[in-house]
Order: sequence, then C-alpha cells, then structure tokens
Amino acid sequence: MNMTPSICARLLVTVAALSACTALAQAHQGAAASSADSPLADKVRAANSRFLDVKAATAEGYAPIPCASGITGGAMGIHYVNGDYLKDDKVDIARPEAVMYEPMADGTLKLVAVEYITSKGPAALDGQLFNFNGAPNRYGLGPFYELHVWAWKANPTGTFADMNPKVSCEHATTATR
Repeated sequence: MNMTPSICARLLVTVAALSACTALAQAHQGAAASSADSPLADKVRAANSRFLDVKAATAEGYAPIPCASGITGGAMGIHYVNGDYLKDDKVDIARPEAVMYEPMADGTLKLVAVEYITSKGPAALDGQLFNFNGAPNRYGLGPFYELHVWAWKANPTGTFADMNPKVSCEHATTATR
C-alpha cells in the first residue's frame, strides 16, 4: 500500500529526465539551425556570395594557408587570407580578413564561412562580439579579436564558433579549385 509514493517518486524522476533530454535535443537542433536563422549570417552571405568561387578570392588578393583542424575534431577549413585587410584593422562585412573553404574529395573547395580579424577591441560586427585570442597563438600573430561566421555551412556548435564538427581537412592535399 505504500507503493504509491514510491511509484510517484519514480514517475517524477522519469518525467524530469525526459524533460532534460528534450531540452538538450531542442538546444542541439537550435544550434544546428542557427546559421540559417541568424540575421548576421544572412547579411554575411549577401555581402560575400562572390566568394562561392575561390577564383574571386584569389583575384581580390586572398592567399591560402593550410587547412586548420580542431584538436578534438572538426575543422575550420582552408583560410584564404587577405593581408591588406588583416593590416588595416577595419571591420567591414563585405571585406572579411579570411574566407574559409572546405576541401572536397573531388579537389574542389566549398565556401563554408568567413572570418573577421582585428587587433583593435573589444570588437563587434552588427552587435555580435568578437572572440579574443592572446599571444602566442597557432598563427604566430600578436593578440587579436576574431569572429567566424558559418554562413554557408550550418555549425552544430553555433554560427559564430571557431571550429565546425561538420567540416574536415581530410581532402586538403587534393583541393585545388
């Protein structure tokens, strides 16, 4: 007869666990969809769609640096960096300091994101704060502020995260166009 409180307690624990799992699943789905739902990502796509073809990036003075993989998985891809934009310290939505491509198995490069970089900060673009990177860092640069915008490939860890677990450097040695 005292089973009722025990059953109620187990039921409450089960409901709480299901609620937590549902909340986590919804948060994960929200992060995956965030690139598509971000007003800033929309603006970045509109301002930089010319870079869908890597030839546009090279024509504008961008040069590649090696593909950047994450320590725990995922990658940023191959950064095409514009040295003039890097030096001018300006934040301009249509002039990102780096354009990021994922190397594909067929040797092509697929535009996935752009990166804005400045040594002046704290910095923001359209209200989105940049991340601070101290020195020394993996790039050999002094301290800087950066903002990745995954405008062409959804990032489950967020539109403005550094690494994207859906991006790979696996085909970096074959990517040429």
